[in-house]
Amino acid sequence: MNILTTQHLSIGYFKSGKTDIIQPDLQLKLRAGELVCLIGPNGSGKSTLLRTLAGLQKPISGKTLIDGTEMTKLSQHEKALLIALVLTERVDIENATVYNLVLLGRHPHTSWWGNMSEDEDAFIHEVIEMVHLGHKSNCYLNELSDGERQRAMIAKALAQDTPIILLDEPTAHLDLPNRVEIMLLLHRLAHKTQKAILLSTHELDLALQAADRIWLISNEHGVEYGVPEDLVFDGSFNRAFESKAYFFNAANGNFSLNYPMTKSVSVSGDKTRMYWTLRALARGGYVVIDNAQVKILVTETGWLIEEQMISSVESLLEELTHNKYFNI
Repeated sequence: MNILTTQHLSIGYFKSGKTDIIQPDLQLKLRAGELVCLIGPNGSGKSTLLRTLAGLQKPISGKTLIDGTEMTKLSQHEKALLIALVLTERVDIENATVYNLVLLGRHPHTSWWGNMSEDEDAFIHEVIEMVHLGHKSNCYLNELSDGERQRAMIAKALAQDTPIILLDEPTAHLDLPNRVEIMLLLHRLAHKTQKAILLSTHELDLALQAADRIWLISNEHGVEYGVPEDLVFDGSFNRAFESKAYFFNAANGNFSLNYPMTKSVSVSGDKTRMYWTLRALARGGYVVIDNAQVKILVTETGWLIEEQMISSVESLLEELTHNKYFNI
């Protein structure tokens, strides 16, 4: 079910009486129960789009509708009941615990002066447990790691209990284990709670694995959207991130550097070691072709080249460097 849609939405800024359109005529759909990752080069409008969808920024033209109601016709309180927003900025509240922070998310549903009911208290603890911070509920925010703090912000958004959650670069300042954990957490929450979760990210490899759909935004092609694998197959990623320095490798879902290739080799053998062997060869300036004069056989224990068994990639590259058969 589409919970959020846009109709001919153009986003950008009004500056000194002039209009600066970043993305024109967007026709987008956000479905309940899905994790959607917004990906694109810097300057393509990711944050601007999120802020516009959240109602923090006026569109240049067009409409955003939630359950068929136009965003501009909603009061601030009504918006707070429909959309929760987690921005990149670090939140510091002196003497606030995880519980206190998450409790702030309930503000659209309660008055500041109302007493906390048992049901409300139980709900707060429930969402804290959902992000695996139950053991940190009474800890101060300044006692948390960056990953724990980000999970606390997600819990606050969950406590707001909106059908839509928008997050701007939620993994930006986290190490790899925490980035993976946050992406898996958001995927699980989208499916478990049936909320529509949209996040902007530069984590292409994680997005390809965790996202149900991807919105791929670029200056040249607007927003292309679909299941990650379909966007890989139709070449959308290469179009969005086109560069002379690198290319999107559809075989492994990563960006590969465009090294200058000056020598050719033929490679066959063990598939498990093949990927890393090809990476090392590319870095060394070797292009792999079927009928090259120099042939490398990749085995489970090493590399066979010209009847010589080599036990490490370093030794393989050294042997190739001194190989007399290369014509450079």
